[in-house]
Amino acid sequence: MRATSLTVAALAAALVLTACDSGGGGDDAQDSKADSLCVDKLAVEFGPGNAAPAAGDTGNVPVTVTNRGGGKCTLDGLPVFAFEAGGTTTAVAPDQAAAGGKTTLTKGASTSFTLTYVMGEKGGKGLAAQKAKVTLPGSAEAHSFKWSYGVVALKPDGKTPDASVSGFQRTGD
Repeated sequence: MRATSLTVAALAAALVLTACDSGGGGDDAQDSKADSLCVDKLAVEFGPGNAAPAAGDTGNVPVTVTNRGGGKCTLDGLPVFAFEAGGTTTAVAPDQAAAGGKTTLTKGASTSFTLTYVMGEKGGKGLAAQKAKVTLPGSAEAHSFKWSYGVVALKPDGKTPDASVSGFQRTGD
């Protein structure tokens, strides 16, 4: 089992992917296949958040990630967050204080991160997002959610959403 854990850790470090404890021995090919599957067993819940009440105000939307799989699952890195508006996807940068690192979730355990955004003016310059997309470290697929928190303000460049994403915070056992 220790050799499997070391193989998993080395693979995760080398590829900066999500690593999971597959719970058994075997060759590296079998372990790699099991490792890539643990992220598929994570449930992602978007909100509810505290919406920004008016243009220029800040709102926060929590995103909770829960391990619904049978073994441990380790998230290595930061979540990727983006807004979709009019068929265009616009990425949100991580908060400057967000630390990557590893977050290990046992069966049933949760972690969360927070999207912080500034509300823009309706009909004014801003991003009229229709969807929010969350991609977990090691996953190729995004989880999409309806964006119901209004127009997102843009930074002075006129292109980048005035928003940021925190790192993972522990919320359960």
